[in-house]
Amino acid sequence: MKTRVTMQTSVLYHHLHSLSPKFLRSIPHFCPKPHPQTPTINSPKNQLTELAFCVHNPRTQVLENHFKFSIPKKTDQFSFIPISKIHYESISKHKNGEENDDDDVWMMMKDEARSDVDQEPILSDYYFTSILSHHTMESALSNHLSIKLSSSSLPSGTLHDLFMGVLTEDQEIVKAVKADLRAVKERDPACFSYVHCFLHFKGFLACQAHRVAHKLWLQNRKILALLIQNRVSEVLALDIHPGAKIGRGILLDHATGVVVGETAVIGDNVSILHNVTLGGTGKIGGDRHPKIGDGVLIGAGTCVLGNVTIGEGAKIGAGSVVLKDLPARTTAVGNPAKLIGGKENPVKLDKIPSHTMDHTSHIEFYDYVV
Repeated sequence: MKTRVTMQTSVLYHHLHSLSPKFLRSIPHFCPKPHPQTPTINSPKNQLTELAFCVHNPRTQVLENHFKFSIPKKTDQFSFIPISKIHYESISKHKNGEENDDDDVWMMMKDEARSDVDQEPILSDYYFTSILSHHTMESALSNHLSIKLSSSSLPSGTLHDLFMGVLTEDQEIVKAVKADLRAVKERDPACFSYVHCFLHFKGFLACQAHRVAHKLWLQNRKILALLIQNRVSEVLALDIHPGAKIGRGILLDHATGVVVGETAVIGDNVSILHNVTLGGTGKIGGDRHPKIGDGVLIGAGTCVLGNVTIGEGAKIGAGSVVLKDLPARTTAVGNPAKLIGGKENPVKLDKIPSHTMDHTSHIEFYDYVV
């Protein structure tokens, strides 16, 4: 029986090219599949290939495998860019048809990616999938986050569509993403390129995932927002409630162990190191978390608890516990935290600490033992 099927298949295969499409359609085992989204040239060869793909009988399965390389793709006829990407690219532009003003960051990222591939060809597939195959920052970020946060029960495709929908809908988020990239590149000496930050810095990635979750939270899609928060916590080891408000130009340096509560507010150009908690003081409800002003620097291991205000340009030393409001441009250290220079005449900072990343200036009252 096996020999007979093989002979029938072979004879049918060798005579296909001599048969007309009209005759082939009359055979019960062939039924043409229309592909309305992929225009094809009306030639006998293309018709024959299309017909061959409609085989659904085991006796002619060999033909289906033979023509497998010619399966019609859901692509644009001329550029072969997936239709979904073309759609996303069109809505990622401003309504007036112009590109974002700060596309230079994205262009520099692509240049850096090409340079990295030249140095390490082994990374070519990774860089192509993550950066070089994308035409917009939104597409690349959606792809990268979806792969990072996916699980066996939460496919990356589902997350990609969710992230892409939010990012293309709200260009303010994309601008914040680029401001964060600049912040990390300028302030963190360990960051030597935009693409390095984009691909590998979990503080940056967690912050961007939070921006999407926060948008969903504001849209009352709280179940999805909390799902993203949970996945970020599991994968990246920091926990930012989707209700928290975060400004632009944020640096979460190292980021491991960072916890930000639901009603916390973080201003623009803030730098926060690892193991920082912006939390509540207990079981008090309502507005119960810290408000961090612009340009603040918070050192590693710091706890800021309760609905307290940290003034603009203030600095909190590593390991401090802050329970009261902190005036602008001052420095607090210790547990409980105290102002450098005293409450009545605190030392005022003349530079923005989140930009300088200076953790030790004006802290001179210790007798260090080496």
